This record gives sequence, structure tokens and C-alpha cells, in this order.
Amino acid sequence: MSYLTVVLSNAAVVIDDTTASQILSSNSNNTSYVSTLANMLGGLIVVIALIFLLAYIVKKLNLVPSQNAIIKTIAMTQVGQKEKLIVVEINQQQYLLGVTPHQINLLDKLAKPIEESNHSFAKNLQQAKENHHE
Repeated sequence: MSYLTVVLSNAAVVIDDTTASQILSSNSNNTSYVSTLANMLGGLIVVIALIFLLAYIVKKLNLVPSQNAIIKTIAMTQVGQKEKLIVVEINQQQYLLGVTPHQINLLDKLAKPIEESNHSFAKNLQQAKENHHE
């Protein structure tokens, strides 16, 4: 009888060890699934944040000007750190504006419109000054 008790107790220990190893392996599988899911979600969050950041940069730098707008920006240049000169067109009339962080001033109503081109703002402004003095 004692032999049978030892065999049965050894079998119970073997069964317990097998069950424990299955539980441990299923926990490690669950852990690997959780870590894989966390990595995927982390990557997704980074990609979405990057999309929003790029959209903000494009909007802030006005890289995509609208062609069908009522108010159209013809040219712009920085004069100071936070000041700029802008030529805008409203109903086929162009205006030179001085823009600061606190106000916008109308500097001149251009008599002859400046043509949109790939020239620099300085050349466009010079052309407007020459046309204004004539």
C-alpha cells in the first residue's frame, strides 16, 4: 500500500507540474499577445500624432493656398520677427497690408494690380511702388 501511495503521490506531482507548466505557458502567451497589442497601439498612436502634426504644419505655413477664395494672398514677406507685409486681392483690387501680432494696417491700395509670378516679393513690391508713383 505504501508503494501505491508513493506512486499516486508522484503521479499527482507530475500532473501538478504539467498543469503548472501549461498555466505558465498560457500566461506567457497572454503576455506576448498583450505586448504585441501594446506595440501595435503605440505605433498607431505615433502615426496618428504624426498625421495631425503634419496637418498643423501645412495649415500654419499656408502651404496649400485656396484658389477659389474671395480673399487671395498674392505675396507675403517677413519684415521683422513678427511683422510682415502682405499683398491681398479682393474683387480684382489689390491691397498692401502691414501685419503685426496686434493689428493689421492698410498701407496702400494698389492702382495697378501686381501679376502673380514666381518672382520674389521684393520685385513685386518694387513694381507696385513704380506703378503707384506714375
